[in-house]
Amino acid sequence: MHSAPRALCPHVEWAVAGVLGIRVNLDWIRQPAAPGTWRSEFSWQGRAGTASQLASALRGWQMLRFEVTAEPSAAAEGERYSCTPELGIFHAVTGVHGDILIPEDRLRAALGRSQRGQGPRTARHRLPGRSGRGRPPRQGGRGRRVPR
Repeated sequence: MHSAPRALCPHVEWAVAGVLGIRVNLDWIRQPAAPGTWRSEFSWQGRAGTASQLASALRGWQMLRFEVTAEPSAAAEGERYSCTPELGIFHAVTGVHGDILIPEDRLRAALGRSQRGQGPRTARHRLPGRSGRGRPPRQGGRGRRVPR
C-alpha cells in the first residue's frame, strides 16, 4: 500500500483478509511523500489468480494507492497491478526477472493508433508513471527511497 488515509487502513486489512482467508494486521507507518496518509507492505502467498483478486478487492477506494505483485512460477507468469485514484488500475505481465512484458495485442493496438495519427508519443503519455500526476509515492523499507 503506497498511501491510504488513516480511516481506510482497517478496511484495507479486512479486504486483504477476505481474499486470503486469514487474519491480516498490517504495520502502518506515515507516508512522508503524501502527508496525512499511511503506507504498509505485506508479503503473501497464494495460488495463481490471487493477485487479481487482491487488486479487485482494493480498487474501489478513491484515496488508496497500491501495487500488488505476484512472482512468476512454473504454472503462471508473474503480474503487477498498480492503482492510483487519478489513473485507475493498470495490469502488466512480468517475466522471471521482473521485466514488464508487453502482450502482442497491446503492440497491435499501439500500431493501429499510430496509423490513425495517434503517434507513440501520445500513447506513451497515457502510460502510468509517465507524468508527475498520479504517480504513486515509492519508499523502500525503513524509509529508504526506491529508485524509479
